[in-house]
Amino acid sequence: MDTTAVARGTEGPITRDKAVKAAVAGIVGTIAFDLFGLIVMRQWDMPGLLGEKIGGGLVVGALAHYANGILLAVLFVAVAPLFAGALWVRAIQFFTLQTIFGVWLFMLPLMGAGALGLGMGMGLMVPVSALVRHWVFAVVVAFVYQRQAGG
Repeated sequence: MDTTAVARGTEGPITRDKAVKAAVAGIVGTIAFDLFGLIVMRQWDMPGLLGEKIGGGLVVGALAHYANGILLAVLFVAVAPLFAGALWVRAIQFFTLQTIFGVWLFMLPLMGAGALGLGMGMGLMVPVSALVRHWVFAVVVAFVYQRQAGG
């Protein structure tokens, strides 16, 4: 498989067109992230947790959650050329690193759940579910972006 052709649309600097396509992919990816959480985990927890922590309630938490999905998708498209493989493989690589450093070691401790979320008393369920949800997000972002980019 020609991985250069599969990753088409990510080469070169980030442009307005790429950012808009990435933003759309980020919204769709966040919807997939949430649906996976609802179906598998039986909870839509991120917006409520964010809203509680930033003091704005569910609506503000949902807006922050979706803005974060957009930002992460744009960042991924900007750095995707630094990773190897098909676009979905690059997405898995990037979002695995993002989950480790951005979620397990930054966000969860910041929200009072401890490193990896182990302070929540749920064992490995929190870090594993966070990683799997971000992989779902990653694959959907890569697929939606690639389809828009003509790949």
